[in-house]
Amino acid sequence: MKKNDPTPTSRRTLLKAGAGFLGASLLGGLPFRSFAQAATLKPADRCFVFVYFSGGWDQLLAFDPRDPDVFTPERVAETRILPGYNLFTDGTAPFPITPAGSNITFGPAVANLAKHYDRMAVVRGINMTTLAHEEGMRYFITGKRPIGAAARGSSTATEIVGQLVPTVPIPSIAYGVESYNDRYAGSANALRVSRSKDLVDTLSPSKKRLDSQIETELLALGGEPVTCDEAALSAGGVGGAYHTSREQVQQVLLGGLNTAFDFALKTEANNAVRATYGLPDAGPYDSAAGRAALVATALKLGISQCVSINLVGGLDTHFGTQTTHLTNLRTGFNALSLLVDDLEKTSHPSGGNFMDHTTILVFSEFARTPLINATNGRDHHLTNSCLLMGAGVKHNMVFGHSGDIAMASGLVDLKTGAKDPNNGENILPEHIIATVLASAGLDYSITRVEPLKPLLAT
Repeated sequence: MKKNDPTPTSRRTLLKAGAGFLGASLLGGLPFRSFAQAATLKPADRCFVFVYFSGGWDQLLAFDPRDPDVFTPERVAETRILPGYNLFTDGTAPFPITPAGSNITFGPAVANLAKHYDRMAVVRGINMTTLAHEEGMRYFITGKRPIGAAARGSSTATEIVGQLVPTVPIPSIAYGVESYNDRYAGSANALRVSRSKDLVDTLSPSKKRLDSQIETELLALGGEPVTCDEAALSAGGVGGAYHTSREQVQQVLLGGLNTAFDFALKTEANNAVRATYGLPDAGPYDSAAGRAALVATALKLGISQCVSINLVGGLDTHFGTQTTHLTNLRTGFNALSLLVDDLEKTSHPSGGNFMDHTTILVFSEFARTPLINATNGRDHHLTNSCLLMGAGVKHNMVFGHSGDIAMASGLVDLKTGAKDPNNGENILPEHIIATVLASAGLDYSITRVEPLKPLLAT
């Protein structure tokens, strides 16, 4: 220890501040020189999109519909299922949708997304084991049952980035969705934003600087002897790491990535984005279509590998009309359809189109009851469904089922997907997460279950 160090306390504070700054870095795990060489931005060979519909969706309107000619009001006491398609006031066709060639039947809210049946696998009869919003959401984000309301483990996006270590500037973006990291370096953390402007602001050169004293001393560390304080608090050398991180951030800012997400700019690329997604010239861009455009931009430009997004909300409709829930759901599914359209028509540098290289998981925290309550809404229901699309999964198929009485979770042989009421098991969120990880050849052992192998592309 240097006994005559004039400012030992401030140096200790400085080092802790610098270490915190570096630990919060969200701009990838690769060294600056490697990053600079990749500054032209190359899309990840495998991309992932996690699409959250918040509030608990009605599966009779989405991925687990029922024939209203069979499940009639007269049979409600027997079936405890009331599709209620005749209650819509917007002219919606009362029957579920089955596109020509599709093995999947969709509820009327799926709308334009149904045309992409040949990219889909629908999983029905998922037992959420909880009716609490936060628990159900965190369960699906991590694939681990929360402890009370507290999340356990890392987000699936974090797990993917942690295993693959992609050479992209912002490996993971979480837009309006919670994100967790319990075992990887800070470079695997998601950049969390709550609106599109947050992303623009984050990637824009800032007029504000790091506290002048801290920055001055950090920069000075490069030319000073290492003290005991520095050795104890900076195993890798905060000063050197700060220089590297600072240069890396500057490289990102100089790359003008903020303009890619500022859809109001009248550039050729942004004009095309607005046209593709039907966005207004001046914004704002936080509609479902605007959020879908942000996802496409992040993947196509090689800015991110994983994007998790809260695409649409307003689904916790215990009260009010059936049309309200239908409209909110349809808004989300139509936006998702635009995203798939865009990814399908965009060539990927590794061959094929972006949908050939992108896996999409669409989920909600639970479903709505198959019976309509006294206030013309639906309550929370354990039996859920989800949608898998794109790379690594089989298409145009349904796995699992819900029962024809009260839409209870159906027991299945998880190795085949066949109904097995005697020896079958429940499908749980961890099975879905294991399947997503296995679809990319990643280690899924953290889920402590096997993936749903019939869903995996061969």
